[in-house]
Amino acid sequence: MSSIRHILSGLLASVVGIVVVGLLATIVFTVAIFVVSTGAGLAGYDPSADFVVLSAALVVVSVILTGGFTPRLSGGSSNDDTNDTFDDRTFN
Repeated sequence: MSSIRHILSGLLASVVGIVVVGLLATIVFTVAIFVVSTGAGLAGYDPSADFVVLSAALVVVSVILTGGFTPRLSGGSSNDDTNDTFDDRTFN
């Protein structure tokens, strides 16, 4: 009985996590649409809604992809490093 409760609590945590990530993604996408349409208006352009959504989606995807590749934040700042390996901090 305890194993079923453990599985159900894990399932509930996963569902709550998916809902939270979905809400945050919707909010970020809405803000990106606002920024893109406002920026186009300030630049004197009047793009159709299709292009506003496309460019906002590209902005959000690029933010997600660049957030996955963390830069080397610590270590030596000299340019003559012979140990140039990719420092992946996402799996720590």
